[in-house]
Amino acid sequence: MTRPRLILALVLVAGLVLAGISLAAAKLKAPANLTAAAGDGKVTLSWGASGGPKLAGYRVYRRNGDGTWPASALATTARATTTYTDGALLNGTTYTYRVTAIDTATPPAESAPSNTASATPTGTAAGPCGRTATPPASYDHVVWIVMENKAYGSIIGSASAPYTNQLAAQCGSASQFFAETHPSLPNYIAMTSGGTQGVTNDNGPSSWPLNVPSIFSQLPGAWRSLQESMTSNCQMTNTTLYAVKHNPAAYYTNVRTECATLDVPLTSTPDISARFTFVTPNLCNDTHDCSVATGDAWLSTFLGKVFASTEYAAGRTAVFLTWDEDDSSASNHIATLVAAPGVVAGTVSSAHFDHYSMLRTTEEMLGLGFVGNAATAASMRGAFGL
Repeated sequence: MTRPRLILALVLVAGLVLAGISLAAAKLKAPANLTAAAGDGKVTLSWGASGGPKLAGYRVYRRNGDGTWPASALATTARATTTYTDGALLNGTTYTYRVTAIDTATPPAESAPSNTASATPTGTAAGPCGRTATPPASYDHVVWIVMENKAYGSIIGSASAPYTNQLAAQCGSASQFFAETHPSLPNYIAMTSGGTQGVTNDNGPSSWPLNVPSIFSQLPGAWRSLQESMTSNCQMTNTTLYAVKHNPAAYYTNVRTECATLDVPLTSTPDISARFTFVTPNLCNDTHDCSVATGDAWLSTFLGKVFASTEYAAGRTAVFLTWDEDDSSASNHIATLVAAPGVVAGTVSSAHFDHYSMLRTTEEMLGLGFVGNAATAASMRGAFGL
């Protein structure tokens, strides 16, 4: 190579590096000819192979309800797999996708995105509820998912929450469910211990070391807390997307040893094998910092995995979806949904419930005693056929 050509090549390489584009990424071709085929509650994607010796696989992205693209992929496939089926979708809603190629580097470089493709599922998708006529006397697993800072009317009946409203129609919802107080943390403590324990703010565990009974201490070794975007087990400090105030297990000093192994980052495949699982999305996906549409899209993906799990298929798993508090109003009226194979589809209970009711109901279903205000709270079992 002549000196001028060598200099030109070096300049081009430097330009790629300065632009934040690796040489490996520059060699990756964007997947071509992405197509989307609608089914009953699902969309099946297919695309052309990118090829090349460094190709490791593909990342699939689904556009958010607000028109933005998520930072994290919906799924990752192997290099030989050029199809993907996205399930647990809302019929009559249009979903849009794109796909990128990734290489074998660590971390992998990513190509430019493919063309976008859209499809609208049609038909009547089978829901996760109404599968059995008689509920089990006791349950093997109970899962809680706690979202953030939205009033009942911002969720139920909202066009920004199509999946959540579909789930309410397929399963059950409480129309008169209320949080205990403001701000966030005392509600998380109340729902897990049966009382606010004197907590009045959102300070960290060093400010509120709690040596009191909780649902975690009731289930030694048989609980799990899944915290999205937490960077280490039982993390006591905040990060950009993780807030310890939304991780109640970290506050109970009498389960601190177990917290180090059972309070873990949420992975792409949720492990709900424990008897009780507490799930907190990150500060964007829980609707704290991002839109209801963003949280709804997250729930669609996450709950699709829960309902497809072997635990749920066995018929002795129940799921509670709730919010910690409303938009700081005096009423504190929040949405709460209940899903289990024995819940009659479309159940709406107008009975007055709160987080203490959810705690009592969970303790009943798992055969436990009651902590704090759960002892006198109204059970939700009769209202929802649990």
